Amino acid sequence: MTLKYAIATAALLSATAAFSEEVTVDTYVGEVSVETGAETISVLDVAAIDTLDALGVKIAGVPENVYVSYLDHVVENATAVGTLFEPDFEALAILGTDLIVAGGRSSRRVEELSEVAPTVDMTIWGEGHVDQVLSRLDALAQITGTTDAAEGVKSTFLAKLDEAKAAVAGKGNALVVLTNGPAVSVYGKGSRFGWLHAALELPEAVADVDAQTHGEAVSFEFIAEANPDWMIVIDRAAAIGADNQAAATTLDNALVAGTTAAQNGQIVYLNPSDIYISGGGVQSMARTMDEIIAGFGG
Repeated sequence: MTLKYAIATAALLSATAAFSEEVTVDTYVGEVSVETGAETISVLDVAAIDTLDALGVKIAGVPENVYVSYLDHVVENATAVGTLFEPDFEALAILGTDLIVAGGRSSRRVEELSEVAPTVDMTIWGEGHVDQVLSRLDALAQITGTTDAAEGVKSTFLAKLDEAKAAVAGKGNALVVLTNGPAVSVYGKGSRFGWLHAALELPEAVADVDAQTHGEAVSFEFIAEANPDWMIVIDRAAAIGADNQAAATTLDNALVAGTTAAQNGQIVYLNPSDIYISGGGVQSMARTMDEIIAGFGG
């Protein structure tokens, strides 16, 4: 047994003694039984960090970079335990982690993480985005004993959702566009950003867009032909801090300028980190909905 796994095993045994109750919660892989009472929680998914922060839960370990400034206070009061893609197993063990929350970019490491401490996969992906978000909220609240706080968080979230629906109602269709430097892709109802259509009941400018992870790559001619009433734009390069061409520059051309969206000043640039990095967190989604409400003149 290596030193790393010896430490991990000791941490796991110590943590087990502190657990007080078992609950069954919904996760990305289905229903899972989890012990409550964890004192040292490490979280390797930004959406989960967001939601746990909304619940007032203290987080002991986080990735060294979470890419969103509104969670800086969490990062400043936690220990770095690797990155979103590469956990630091030894740091997790030394910290005495007794529960790991994985998801999204760290989802593929769940099996290995489970050797350090009990691990739950809180990935949010695919259709039924809002239902998944609320399910994860409920699960994390049960695990951390914050169900009362969750009721308030849920109520506020649903009120914001209703407000966003009202803001877009009757305003026409929209095309969700992601830029990555000079490259452009679009996202439809069944995609990772599809909740902007499905949950807000915002009509699609183009039906049957291919639901790929990085969107369906398109040309500016495609956008011109789609001629959306609105464009909702996400700048991936800005989200990850890449030094690349800005979305506004990429879309500054005659084909885009001729669309109804551009002609009427109906291009909404979202905070890209909120929706691209921490999308699925209750706070990030509320922040995005605020931008939609403001952008659509709500």
